[in-house]
Amino acid sequence: MTNELHKRWLLVTGIGIAAFGPVFSLGGVEATAEPARWSLDVLSWPLDGNMDYRAPTTRFLTVLTGGFLFGWGVMVLLLRQWVFDAAPDAVRRAVLGGLVAWFLLDSAGSIASGNASNALFNILVLAILAGPLWWRAR
Repeated sequence: MTNELHKRWLLVTGIGIAAFGPVFSLGGVEATAEPARWSLDVLSWPLDGNMDYRAPTTRFLTVLTGGFLFGWGVMVLLLRQWVFDAAPDAVRRAVLGGLVAWFLLDSAGSIASGNASNALFNILVLAILAGPLWWRAR
């Protein structure tokens, strides 16, 4: 592992996190909720159409989630741009810590809410977003 690889991978991580933001934020409007509804249907496997966005509280929570995800992804990109060169290992560990915190809480909540399939999807997402960030640069 090298710092250059980590810095390049932070692009994957930041964009990967931020990309979920607009999808879920658009779920707040009934006319554009289908991508968010479909995403939740996939994550709560099997595809059965049980996820809907009719409740205003669901739409509101989805908008909040989208905003948090977009902001988190942008923060990773800004850490990459403005801080990484001065403190590469600290940025790597901070981003990895955030990913692990998300993974643990999201997976535990998914299992507790009867959506254990999302915890399995989370393993894949964590592996992709963390990628080489697991290992310290030489």
